[in-house]
Amino acid sequence: MNAPRDLPEPFALHQKFTLAEGPIYLNGTQALVRVMLDQRRLDQRNGLNTAGFVCGYPGSPVGNVDGEMADNKPLLDQHHIVHRTGLNEELAATAAFGSQALHEVPGARYDGVFAMWFGKAPGVDRSGDAFHHHNFRGVGRNGGVLAVAGDDPHARSTIFPSDSNGAFYKFFMPVLAPGNIQEVIDYGLHGYALSRAAGLWVGFKFVTDVADSAGVAWVGPDRVRPVLPQVLFDGAPLKPVFRPNEAGPPLIEAERRIATGQLEIARRYAALNGLNRIVVRPQSPRLGIVTSGKTYYDVRQALRDLGFTSDEALAEAGIGLLKMGMIYPVEPDIVREFARGMPELLVVEDKRPFLELFLKDILYGSPDQPRIVGKQDEHGAPLLPVHGEQSADTIARALLKRLGSGLQHPVALARGRLLNPLPAARRAPIMLSTARTPYFCSGCPHNSSLKAPDGSIVGAGIGCHIMDLWMGSGFGVVKGYTQMGGEGSQWVGLAPFTDTPHFFQNLGDGTFAHSGSLAIRFAVSSKTNVTYKILYNSTVAMTGGQDILGGMTVANMVKLLEAEGVARILVTTDETERYPGKRVGSAEVWPRERLMEAQQLLAKVPGVSVLIHDQQCATEKRRMRKRGKLEYKPRSTIINERVCEGCGDCGVKSNCLSVQPVETPFGRKTQIHQSSCNQDFSCLQGDCPSFATVEGPALQQKLRSGQRVPLPTALALPEPKPLVPQDAFSVCLTGIGGTGVVTVNQILGTAAFRCGMNVQTYDHTGSSQKAGPVVSHLKVMPHGSGGSPTVGTGGADLYLVFDPLVAVSAHNIAVASPERTIAVVSTTAVPTGEMVANKAKLYPAASQLRDELDGVTRKQHNVWLDAQNVAERLMGDHLASNLLLVGAAYQAGALPIPADAIEDAIRLNGTAVDMNIEAFRWGRLLIAQPGTVEQALQQ
Repeated sequence: MNAPRDLPEPFALHQKFTLAEGPIYLNGTQALVRVMLDQRRLDQRNGLNTAGFVCGYPGSPVGNVDGEMADNKPLLDQHHIVHRTGLNEELAATAAFGSQALHEVPGARYDGVFAMWFGKAPGVDRSGDAFHHHNFRGVGRNGGVLAVAGDDPHARSTIFPSDSNGAFYKFFMPVLAPGNIQEVIDYGLHGYALSRAAGLWVGFKFVTDVADSAGVAWVGPDRVRPVLPQVLFDGAPLKPVFRPNEAGPPLIEAERRIATGQLEIARRYAALNGLNRIVVRPQSPRLGIVTSGKTYYDVRQALRDLGFTSDEALAEAGIGLLKMGMIYPVEPDIVREFARGMPELLVVEDKRPFLELFLKDILYGSPDQPRIVGKQDEHGAPLLPVHGEQSADTIARALLKRLGSGLQHPVALARGRLLNPLPAARRAPIMLSTARTPYFCSGCPHNSSLKAPDGSIVGAGIGCHIMDLWMGSGFGVVKGYTQMGGEGSQWVGLAPFTDTPHFFQNLGDGTFAHSGSLAIRFAVSSKTNVTYKILYNSTVAMTGGQDILGGMTVANMVKLLEAEGVARILVTTDETERYPGKRVGSAEVWPRERLMEAQQLLAKVPGVSVLIHDQQCATEKRRMRKRGKLEYKPRSTIINERVCEGCGDCGVKSNCLSVQPVETPFGRKTQIHQSSCNQDFSCLQGDCPSFATVEGPALQQKLRSGQRVPLPTALALPEPKPLVPQDAFSVCLTGIGGTGVVTVNQILGTAAFRCGMNVQTYDHTGSSQKAGPVVSHLKVMPHGSGGSPTVGTGGADLYLVFDPLVAVSAHNIAVASPERTIAVVSTTAVPTGEMVANKAKLYPAASQLRDELDGVTRKQHNVWLDAQNVAERLMGDHLASNLLLVGAAYQAGALPIPADAIEDAIRLNGTAVDMNIEAFRWGRLLIAQPGTVEQALQQ
């Protein structure tokens, strides 16, 4: 198995941005960077000296756009592309509009500026007025604007499920819908050409499954060659104009030109450039499927699950397929062509009907008008869901209803070929009393700062602190949350009608800069009794740890709040030594231990009061320590388990995931998990004789000092016997946020690409980076085939389980099949946040979890090992456990990516390279020579 393949040399990660022609491997966010670079290159080839401008606001699934742009600043500078972090979404949109006014002022240094705005779907909503204004005004000469909407149909990373189709439609913005990484690049370049040709901003539907996926894309100077249409308007060729200064009645003419001329240019552009295409046109039509974007690839997966493995098979069965790349405005000619002779059209799309309504409008009254179904069938019964997102399974069920349960086409019967049915239903998974949910990181400031006096009424908001909604007692009575920037304003409307005298409102410093300061001004002006708790940690923690644009020092924030008329301000902090004199302006500075006292005092102050809690984000501390930019404190906490009575008070006091319950022969005890401890020391607040502090070098430093058990010399590992398919296989990875699951998937995807495989990956994260569930997918397919990047029901060849609690959840375990799936499982019992804070919550029995996984997988080939314990004993770091498990999966014959490619990808990743390669080899050794590993552990 996996005989070493010749890896192409040389290879560097930056080639995803610099390679002129050929295949590249990159994720959705990186594809946006590539679009900007390629647009500049395209303009240069066409004799234009243009520049680029990028501005938006982070938030899943576009949370890392700023990070990618910043990481590649030298390359962007070379290509004259300017990146600016947006203070908020609508201001970023206005900045993009400003870039289009290049030729309205003297001194232009370029022929034009192409701009990119980005934001998640709620940011599209927030920017509606800006989009409406700026799209009416148009785009500058040789400019163009791409508005990238991070849509999250299934609410994996946003507060509510969302899509931006209707918003863009309202503002007369054409909408492109890429369905994979290749289309992000291709449609991005078409988007700029379309924007220039039509004089309109172009919406770019960037859904989570595309943004958070990675895959192989082909690039080249001739891949996208836009063909520009000509449209007559009032008897002359229509030339869009830029209208920076018009207002009122003159914009009625602008509206006429957009509605009857410029949108027609968009339709013609789609036709001339093949953005919409008939993929399959059967001779004897039975059913035509119309779909777009990511859903197109779900449709293809559903059809494969039903046995239609080729376009020829679809045509034989009378099934047609129309793929719409531009979903607004809809190109009528291709719709009419596709519908000709079709007795029925099935429209498959996420959310409410959008394409479906346009198709009904276009085809209504036509001589051979087909039946059109989508969200409902012809009788009004539900067919495809209007909620969540479509999946291959929901689509396959709808197809079964329309084509008949047998799905037996005459040609297929003549050949004796029965199409494959959907996977049979299985027994329901076990119901656990506890589950893995997002939680505050070890040492998170919110573990302390969000606690409120008993009985307090508290308002939540957007940010990490929204997790107090499910934290339980100690955090006040949390009643609702607002949109970003509305924090506390709900109390302005409620306070006059209740006898409740006071309200606490949590507000992050990132949101304060974004828009929250206006909410405080509103509360002051309305004379409302509210205390704002500004959680000052100097980073946009929930979306990736970005610096806060417009962020203030605590001193300047106090000055601003004083100027706004705030009645009283207090500052609390875990490092009072940073405040000489223990005062900032009018605000006293108190130690963190007085947080509760500070809140009780401020609650009695009439009007608006503010508590600023200054404590650095724990995740950023950990990152800085890994990079050597922040020293560990010369003190560590330990628990004497013989003295510990397992009361759990330290977990209640600290709410910290590193304060872990552990079952012993003497009952439940508590231990400090040193490898993840972030030295917050709030666990010491409990009055417990089992605690002790160790002065001197921190235990964390010792664990990371390179004191690892050395691998045996002259290590010779045999190549394993393959147990899964070699050239087309699927892997599902489940684990805990913040432990490197996504990194493992990136390494495996890069390794597969290095071997010439056609690979796609997808990472389902959202708020899971905060110790919640992470599910990643990796699929290798034959070249030339496309499909969804996610593993469908019963579709996993390898179930790589870093955390069994996540693996046995009903949604995740559905990927496993007793006939197909091998499970490689870490048995380490990592407690959830709920277990830390509530001693009544116990980790499920290991036998229960094992029986559940064995019941839906190839039991005889499964691998079980206590990966975290072994990693800590061998490597001194629990984070090595993931690559150790990967090594075990490889050696067990369940991961058909060559070992040398995996190690090469680890080196390319560049993080903890030596440790991760050793962990991978130790994992292989655990399977090949378990006795050797056991001997090493005993030394």
